[in-house]
Amino acid sequence: MTSQKDGSLSPHNRLMTGAEIFVRSLVEEGVDIVFGYPGGAVIGIYDALHDISDIKHILTRHEQGAVHAAEGYAKASGKPGVALVTSGPGATNTVTGIADAYMDSIPIVVFTGQVALKLIGNDAFQEADIVGITRPITKHNYLVRDVNELAATIKEAFYVATTGRPGPVLVDLPKDVMASKTHFDYPKKIQMRSYNPHTQGNKKQIEKAAELINKSKRPVLYVGGGTILSNASEELKALARKARIPVTTTLHGLGSYPESDELAMGMLGMHGTWYSNTAVNYCDLLIAVGARFDDRVTGNVDAFAAEAKKIHIDIDPTAISKNVKVDVPIVGDVKHVLRDLLPLVQTLETKDWLQTIRQWKEEHPLRYRNGKHIRMQYVIQRIGEMTNGNAVIVSDVGQHQMWTAQFFKYIHPRTHITSGGLGTMGFSLPAAMGASFARKDIPVISLSGDGGIQMNIQEFATCVEYKIPIKIFIMNNSYLGMVRQWQELFWRRRYSQVKISSPDFVKLAEAYGCAGFRATQTDEVDDVLAKAFAINDGPAVVEFKVVKEDNVYPMIPAGMTWKELMDVPEEELKGVEGEAPEVEELVILEKG
Repeated sequence: MTSQKDGSLSPHNRLMTGAEIFVRSLVEEGVDIVFGYPGGAVIGIYDALHDISDIKHILTRHEQGAVHAAEGYAKASGKPGVALVTSGPGATNTVTGIADAYMDSIPIVVFTGQVALKLIGNDAFQEADIVGITRPITKHNYLVRDVNELAATIKEAFYVATTGRPGPVLVDLPKDVMASKTHFDYPKKIQMRSYNPHTQGNKKQIEKAAELINKSKRPVLYVGGGTILSNASEELKALARKARIPVTTTLHGLGSYPESDELAMGMLGMHGTWYSNTAVNYCDLLIAVGARFDDRVTGNVDAFAAEAKKIHIDIDPTAISKNVKVDVPIVGDVKHVLRDLLPLVQTLETKDWLQTIRQWKEEHPLRYRNGKHIRMQYVIQRIGEMTNGNAVIVSDVGQHQMWTAQFFKYIHPRTHITSGGLGTMGFSLPAAMGASFARKDIPVISLSGDGGIQMNIQEFATCVEYKIPIKIFIMNNSYLGMVRQWQELFWRRRYSQVKISSPDFVKLAEAYGCAGFRATQTDEVDDVLAKAFAINDGPAVVEFKVVKEDNVYPMIPAGMTWKELMDVPEEELKGVEGEAPEVEELVILEKG
């Protein structure tokens, strides 16, 4: 493919192959980075990419890593992430990442190679019906059958992925379609009769919501990831501060409201703070903003905020009253709805309500027992203190994920990235890679357990090759910690297949070409963190040998109510077996 001196594609009106049209379409969409892995069905596309400087291609070491990297990029930047893989196993390896993006409403576009049209259905070499396989886990997907439809299909794919409730879109590209030729004509706009997202909230419903808010005495804002996806953090802050309404967030809502603010109550739900769960269940009005009342937040839905009136703002009409019936539904983009709601809301008399919440915070703070043996909570707290909250935290799945949500104070949106709905172990490392390409202004930190890190550990090589300056912190407790916790608390301590062995992570990091460090005692934590933060020309790996048997509290058992909330047992605060009680101190952290 010819290119101009600046690396952009020649605009000459000539016949182009589908592969050339594909690349030109990405340029038109403003795509600057693609995560992928080549193969036979997409060789033509990779040939077309060869001379193009407008798009940077990152060769991951596994297709799942490519999709998670696209997710991390999308979550950190607000722009759609893009992945490109070959047919057959290349396509099927993307399934977990696509499902993860679908559950968390993340805008990504995944392009998969496919065998020639005439071979589809014949069990051809490296053929897989990826359109059929991913139909339940994509917002939409396409099989391109005509090169003349390729450009419009790509335009439509990005439109669908990024509008309304965002989500993953897959485009399957047969090899012969990519080799066919036609003139390139990229649409300026797209219109779909069957898809027309409703962004403006109904005026009368917004007025009803304002009336409920202005009458309330004990309101709570319950904020989800939709607020961040909508870029509505400023509108949220304006509403909360004008009306003097306390704010609690879901796991994905962290960062939408600064946790340094007096109105912040931290995370809600199974491992949320005692005071946020209590406030929600004593409030007289619950205002759900870009949240979906999922089971990890509500527990037993019949007892969730049972006495409160409920307002629900969400762009997805199918999410309204799906899990919990609400009194005032508002379908629309969160940013637009909050902007329209703000002038109608008064400054409320919530002084007594806020004082009650302050008292609950004093009586039931987040806390843990710190000693010479490293606790994950301490590491996370020190990361927050050393960065002043100015870092992108990409957590994997498990105990450290919940402690990261509890003990790192999130100040800004798009600084907390995790796998929420699907709970995908192995997410953190590749997602942090993607986030690093989006955020070069602050540190990007991958937090994983010793189990999760080994699921996509091959991406160490990607980090080294592209000098990706992420900090990879591994919390090694020699267990699948959250499963062990559940077996301890709910399965009579019948520990089955949860104790795991690991390689020497420092030696392994060095074998890949990363800088590697280790801390085994609490007084070594600051030193290894400082060494990791000092490295900016590539990845740094730190293994923390942490307390082996530790539990995440508070905890509401699955399907239970806030009344069954389990707080840190007093015996745990008095010391841990095998540690030296005389050097331990009780650490209390009040979020917000």
